[in-house]
Amino acid sequence: MNIWQEILENQVLISAVLGWTVAQVLKTIIDCVLNKSFNAERLFGSGGMPSSHSATVCSLTAASGLCYGVGSFEFAISFVLAMVVMYDAMGVRRETGKQAKLLNSILLENPLKLSGEVLQEKLKEYVGHTPLQVFAGAVLGIGMTFAIDYLYY
Repeated sequence: MNIWQEILENQVLISAVLGWTVAQVLKTIIDCVLNKSFNAERLFGSGGMPSSHSATVCSLTAASGLCYGVGSFEFAISFVLAMVVMYDAMGVRRETGKQAKLLNSILLENPLKLSGEVLQEKLKEYVGHTPLQVFAGAVLGIGMTFAIDYLYY
């Protein structure tokens, strides 16, 4: 069996990758509708609705449960990883985004000079998620996994 066939038959991997991809495309479409302009950074960037991090790890966890059972170590590892990723997205990363927004507004009013250079690059503000964004990503990821399982396996 060649490597590409093995990859395409790996339900856990395909579920996780498609969960991430669909979440990123949805995030880009939602951003485009809300802001009435296309932002290519949304296709690969973090933050926003739905959480692609949550979609990815929940797809991974659901597929691990379907393939190996919920009593397996694969499911256990995926589940713990999902909890850590989603907690981090709503906690530390969300706070980092809030701080970046505040610092950007301060620096806009009072440019900061570091070693003779003016700090001109804005800090990334879209790095974390609200609980709703994380929940939407989780539902999307789990739903994608069950759809893939139903349609292809």
